[in-house]
Amino acid sequence: MLAITGPHDTAGVMKAVHAHLPRPHGPYNDLVPVRLTPPHYAYLKISEGCNHRCTFCIIPSMRGDLVSRPIGEVTREAEGLVENGVKELLVISQDTSAYGVDVKYRTGFVKGKPTKTRMVDLCRALGDLGAWVRLHYVYPYQHVDEVVPLMAEGKILPYLDVPFQHASARILRLMKRPASAERVLERIHRWREACPQIAIRSTFIVGFPGETEAEFSELLDFLEEANLDRVGCFAYSPVQGAAANDLPHPVPEEVKEERRARFMAAQEKISTSRLQAKIGRTLRVIVDEPGVGRSEGDAPEIDGLVRFVGGTPGEFAQVLIERADEHDLHGRLE
Repeated sequence: MLAITGPHDTAGVMKAVHAHLPRPHGPYNDLVPVRLTPPHYAYLKISEGCNHRCTFCIIPSMRGDLVSRPIGEVTREAEGLVENGVKELLVISQDTSAYGVDVKYRTGFVKGKPTKTRMVDLCRALGDLGAWVRLHYVYPYQHVDEVVPLMAEGKILPYLDVPFQHASARILRLMKRPASAERVLERIHRWREACPQIAIRSTFIVGFPGETEAEFSELLDFLEEANLDRVGCFAYSPVQGAAANDLPHPVPEEVKEERRARFMAAQEKISTSRLQAKIGRTLRVIVDEPGVGRSEGDAPEIDGLVRFVGGTPGEFAQVLIERADEHDLHGRLE
């Protein structure tokens, strides 16, 4: 062990490392930031840590409570990325919709203009940069409703990544999740009324300790009613240190996997139907590699693809959709 630091003390970590391993100097080390994404998209982290205490998660114990980055710092980083050719900004954090809660929405400055540290104000500022702006890990709080009109206006992408996790009220309480299925469905309907083209993706956990067959059926009913575009599903797996490990009535492994398979089979029909509805439409696509791109409704590495012939990596293209399968769209350049 070299040193003990806090969860957000990047400078302290680097100081300890360089005390034992001096940093080599040179223009490539000192001046060039390192990105692990292709040149045309980048992740923009707006906060660290989380104020929730979900029983299946240990992030707060590792990374601490929510710490929001100053809004001016975030927007300056975004401006720099766009100036260097980034065409898509993927906004991430442990809880994007809580941005600014820890600093009581303190007023910062964006290009000299007073701006509150709030998700909707950040989205407005990012929407002025001319890049695609995609929101990930958004809890369905009421103020998210203020962001959806920005999607309808074309300021940010009509896309929300919302980790609902379950639909049963009892299971959500056991998970300590801040939501209920009824309110979530109402909110989804309002979002689609305000922005009909919105794409919603989510993740769910099946086989959580104590989950009954009836509660799993509630989840399947929710899935059908919510009609989500993209969904990921995980069979519950104990994480060392998570409070959920101590809950009674663990679900047998074979039951977990059987439920996960049923869940994904149900969602596959929904996803296929929503993709087939795009046949005959011309979509704006960002090209990741020749013949492969993504629409406004597809985040890199987790959602589907648009397949065609041709295209220049890192550029936008118009693609006429001719067919669809359960995951991807297929078409031709226009």
